[in-house]
Amino acid sequence: MQTKTSLRVAGALFAAVALSACQQGYGGTGMSPDAQRALIGAGAGAVAAKAFDEDVGTGAVLGAAAGALCDDARVCQ
Repeated sequence: MQTKTSLRVAGALFAAVALSACQQGYGGTGMSPDAQRALIGAGAGAVAAKAFDEDVGTGAVLGAAAGALCDDARVCQ
């Protein structure tokens, strides 16, 4: 029980950090902002899926899609 709670708190914290990546002008990695957000979203989705005992691969795919499209939905502006 303690482990599941810790994983959920860690997942929520990671998601909050991932959303902070929506800040404009970050980087210097040579990757496009959409690719960076997709990568961060994939990680957040995987962590969240693991915290809720769901399929990690599906969580990563959904997180990557959400990250890549968040500026198109005007969430990361």
